[in-house]
Amino acid sequence: MTEADTHNNENRRPLTTRSAGWARALASALVKSAVTPNQISVLSILFALIGAGLLLYWPTPIGFVLAALCVQLRLLCNLLDGMVAIEGGKQSPVGALYNEFPDRIADSVLLVALGHVAGYGWLGWLMALLAALTAYIRVTGGSLGLAQDFRGPQAKPHRMAVMTAALLIGAAELHWRGSVHALLAASVLIAAGSVLTCVLRSRAIAAQLRGRD
Repeated sequence: MTEADTHNNENRRPLTTRSAGWARALASALVKSAVTPNQISVLSILFALIGAGLLLYWPTPIGFVLAALCVQLRLLCNLLDGMVAIEGGKQSPVGALYNEFPDRIADSVLLVALGHVAGYGWLGWLMALLAALTAYIRVTGGSLGLAQDFRGPQAKPHRMAVMTAALLIGAAELHWRGSVHALLAASVLIAAGSVLTCVLRSRAIAAQLRGRD
């Protein structure tokens, strides 16, 4: 393993799905195609926009289920762009930017929409801000020469897992009871968990910096 490979691995989110057969097969097919990792990253924004649009403009049980699907398709793009870039050898000079910026946009779009549909628009904006802050702290650690810290309890995969579960539960709740309490509970959980994630990551960075001395 080269020094560059070691650096890339230290700054990649650890995902067990990366070693799944279906993920490798799909990534392999994309490597052989004309599709670039950066295009896959941008596609994640499109899925996020569709999901947010479904929540805001078609807040029905079916709309919630389709929005949950869009959340998962967004995550699939986030998985495949890195696999195609690194394992597939299709990295580009601007790949690091495409790896981060679309994530921040997709996060914000989905979380803001979730908060609005839950009935508390300000909570959606708070979740988006906190999600961006968790990423900022992670990248700050990397800029200081440390391995990027992907810990939770509300890192990106955790946020999207909570949102997906809430949308599926919320679809049943909306159908049978006409309420969206599951979405509000998920929003509170994501916001509170993101605060804790920021604290834990910041403390870990500080401890490592003190250890240098």
